[in-house]
Amino acid sequence: MHERGELPADTDPDRLAMAILAAVQGGLVLTQVARSTEPLEIALDTVIDHVASVVERARASRAVRPRIRWAPTRGGPLNVALADQWRLLDLQAFDSRIDQLAHRRRTLPETATIAELNARRDQVRDLLVAAETEDSDIGREQVKAEADVDQVRQRAERDQKRLDAGQVSSPKELESLQHEIASLAKRQGDLEDTVLEIMERRESAQARIAELTAERDQIASDLASTTAALAAATTEIDAETATLTGERATLAGGLAGEMVTLYEKVRAGSDGVGAAALRRGRCEGCHMELSTTDLNRLRATPDDEVVRCEECRRILIRVADSGL
Repeated sequence: MHERGELPADTDPDRLAMAILAAVQGGLVLTQVARSTEPLEIALDTVIDHVASVVERARASRAVRPRIRWAPTRGGPLNVALADQWRLLDLQAFDSRIDQLAHRRRTLPETATIAELNARRDQVRDLLVAAETEDSDIGREQVKAEADVDQVRQRAERDQKRLDAGQVSSPKELESLQHEIASLAKRQGDLEDTVLEIMERRESAQARIAELTAERDQIASDLASTTAALAAATTEIDAETATLTGERATLAGGLAGEMVTLYEKVRAGSDGVGAAALRRGRCEGCHMELSTTDLNRLRATPDDEVVRCEECRRILIRVADSGL
């Protein structure tokens, strides 16, 4: 509403929105406490009446304020042939298209895709380093566990050879040797189970490494293709921008210098739009309708006199369907 001029210029839209929100929330709280919708209805009626009064004040202000501002220079009004003023709209069209191309260049989807791919590439790199470190640690753990199994197996084999060779004659020593062989067999079984568990963990770690490596390679491929697509898109945009900039320079060079200077100044402070057509009594820059008084003043103004919209301060170009 503020951008469309439906609120007075001195109205702070943020404060107005905050007041409306506070009234609604307060009404909801009181509604819950009172178990009745009356507090909320009162709050809504109050804020609606307030907004209506603010809008009415803005309308009253517009009714008494002329919407046309002449564009004086030090020597008086700025006079430029109406045909050249029409060409200022062509200049504005060039600038609007160039601005659109610049925006398109800044917001190419490939740019966002490359940023996402780079972020994921860094993630995958860190995950891959962690997975490789884990695999290395598990590998060392596996080597140690397998060495423990070999040590127990060798000892059990030595004891079994002594038993088979009949080198033990004492019944007590024989019983002790048989018990040790049984204990070593159990120990070997437990260690072999540990080795199997370690091997399974290492297999999972290596599968994770393979998965991350494949993803890293795919990201590199996607980055290469997306970067190429971005380069092609920017080259196309830059080529069109260069062409339009050249044509724009030629057009601007044939217009009155004072008018172009004013146009550039206005455009810099008006979201890139320095000149707008007057169509059917409405400024196409701010979309505000001119009052009958303003239209009558325009009818009485020489065609070659440059005028500006008081609402948005853009240069106002009178065209065939201006409504004059």
